[in-house]
Amino acid sequence: MNWTVAALYRFLPLEDLPTLQKRVRDVCVYHGIVGTILLAPEGINGTIAGENGKLADTLDFLDAQFGIRSGELKFSASEDKPFLRLKIRLKKEIITMRAPEANPSKRAGTYVAPKDWNALIADPDVVLLDTRNAYETAVGTFAGARDPNIATFTEFKDYVSRELDPARHRKIAMFCTGGIRCEKASAYMLAHGFGEVYHLKGGILKYLEEVAPEDSQWQGDCYVFDRRVAIGHGLREGDWEYCFGCGHPLTAKDRESECFEEGVSCAKCIDALTPARADSLRMRHRHLTERSSR
Repeated sequence: MNWTVAALYRFLPLEDLPTLQKRVRDVCVYHGIVGTILLAPEGINGTIAGENGKLADTLDFLDAQFGIRSGELKFSASEDKPFLRLKIRLKKEIITMRAPEANPSKRAGTYVAPKDWNALIADPDVVLLDTRNAYETAVGTFAGARDPNIATFTEFKDYVSRELDPARHRKIAMFCTGGIRCEKASAYMLAHGFGEVYHLKGGILKYLEEVAPEDSQWQGDCYVFDRRVAIGHGLREGDWEYCFGCGHPLTAKDRESECFEEGVSCAKCIDALTPARADSLRMRHRHLTERSSR
């Protein structure tokens, strides 16, 4: 069974979200789609998957409704079902930042195509900035990138205010998984006086798809938000799993640790694991395993 995975987003004003939610859910259920779609007044964001060509009709509907092909739409593949179920959620923001001044529909940074990215980040005056969370940057990042070491995207604002100065850091180049966080982060930085802000069009995923490994400045793999955990150059699936206890990505070596129990714990979280929590995780893991095998 082969699954096609589509990562998509577009910033655009939306109204009557409950009606849109029902329409999207009805179409996705009809075509057997799994994954998550977020709808908010500022737009649509999601990663969904379908098997045996069933994704195409759903994407045609989403394009007619939201113009997703005018935003970002990227494809990859998964040998196994990448999501357990379908979720269509209404949110205040499609990528949470809690900064009204960060409005990509009005103003965002300058797109840089993957083929031009290496030349940009080779400029010594450029500050290369990874806008992702710490558990993502641990899997891979660009050589020489600054890691804000944040737990959530909302903390990015604090990092900018604490570590960056528009008077000294005149050229910023930023990147994220698929591009959406950079859209908001670049809008935020422009609103706060940074003059030149660039971001990788299509994100890391597009770079790994288009740039040959021998020409790449990427180190490691790229964390993705599904059961593949991480992918590498050519969007190949990596040898990663994640800890059900804490969500941290794990290498094969991590899984050899005596702290690792599938579906329960790893070395990152075992010290905080109580017996009651362990029992609950074991029960959840059994339930999910049974459901995914049906």
